[in-house]
Amino acid sequence: MQQAHDYLEEAATLAGVLENRPDSVFETVTLFKSWTINDVIGHLHMFDVAALKTLESAQAFQAFFAPIKAGLGQGMSLLETQYPYLGDLRGRPLFEIWHDTTETLGQAYANADPRQRVEWAGPEMSALSSITARQMETWAHGHEVFDVLGVQRKETDRIKNICHLGVVTFGWTFINRKIPVPEPAPYVRLTSPSGEDWEWNEPSSKNSVVGKASEFAQVVTQVRNIKDTSLYMTGEAAQIWMTIAQCFAGKSETPPAQGARFMT
Repeated sequence: MQQAHDYLEEAATLAGVLENRPDSVFETVTLFKSWTINDVIGHLHMFDVAALKTLESAQAFQAFFAPIKAGLGQGMSLLETQYPYLGDLRGRPLFEIWHDTTETLGQAYANADPRQRVEWAGPEMSALSSITARQMETWAHGHEVFDVLGVQRKETDRIKNICHLGVVTFGWTFINRKIPVPEPAPYVRLTSPSGEDWEWNEPSSKNSVVGKASEFAQVVTQVRNIKDTSLYMTGEAAQIWMTIAQCFAGKSETPPAQGARFMT
């Protein structure tokens, strides 16, 4: 699975910006809900382990996820649910175990059948979708780390996986908010980091989203407000979609306000 190798590269890129910094970097507060970098790495690690468990078996995943589900049911935030699992694991030791786990996860999925069905917090999915989601989340949460450290990430065409996830979750964005899904889905044309044009859905000049692939990925993962990008939309469906787009599972989330997320 190429997507497994793309995930490994994504994880390595995030690790690379942190590995030679002083241990105090992990206490840095980001622009994402005031999470620290410790919180970010802990979140990624817990769900990387969950992705390993679900590849093992449905029962293994359910046993792992049960305490998290119970915590959420008791009103805990997603962030709060990770600390009973992590215990005292913080800082450099957490970073190292996360980095080691990314290698294990990437190799496990590289050897898996892409069509294998796996359990998750929401509907089950294919192994291919599962590892693509891990790349997406690593890239998205990596943004708060790169932003707060003032480092410009060099994007590559592996971002296409995230853009594809953003396009195919068009309907989910509306369903998750109990809003009727507009039809047809907008035409999407994006310019890749290498300069290639990527297209999805039927071409239309009246119902479209056009612009940079990196900015589209930022919007669908909710790391930037649409008004902080140069994406160009035509048609009401495309306009509404880009103000509420959400390519990740879970309850509906509100995108950041204009100007709230930026590189420091």
